[in-house]
Amino acid sequence: MEMSNVLVTGANGFVGAALCERLLKMNKSVVGLIRDRNYKSRRDILDNISVVYGDLRDYDTVRYAVSKYEIDTIFHLGAITILKMATVDPKTCFQINLMGTVNVLEAARECGHVKKVVVASSDKAYGVHENLPYKEDLALLASDPYSTSKSCTDLLAQSYAYTYGLNTSIVRSGNIFGPGDLNKSRIIPG
Repeated sequence: MEMSNVLVTGANGFVGAALCERLLKMNKSVVGLIRDRNYKSRRDILDNISVVYGDLRDYDTVRYAVSKYEIDTIFHLGAITILKMATVDPKTCFQINLMGTVNVLEAARECGHVKKVVVASSDKAYGVHENLPYKEDLALLASDPYSTSKSCTDLLAQSYAYTYGLNTSIVRSGNIFGPGDLNKSRIIPG
């Protein structure tokens, strides 16, 4: 799949910034959808991509980014990603993680020129299984708000693929680490 105009939601996050950096090195035209610039934002990245400021919960903003920049590939990384935050404020977690995903998928479907949507999920979507390691065909047995939001995100992406033929992929990552991680609560920060 050849991509030329790429949208990265959550482009100022830890993984989003790293992905943008990689895409820029590949000479891709990158658009980042971010809620705001903050002290964690990688200015070296944001200064070299097109930026749309807005909230994933606002469908018009998401659709604007996909339509205006004629996006053909979306990496949907924007989400509440911290388990503790999701537990303290489950309503916001569900609004951003679920409705944000619906907005991304619906904008991709409506605009018609999006060839691929990659949805970032989590190994937490599997919940707890007795047999390890996790395999992709395991049932999604989430129980807490964060895990449930990720299971639902996966199901939303699958439903858009099945119902509308939208080319989607789901990446269920676990324990992401690397340079530029400013979240000291992760297993391997910094």
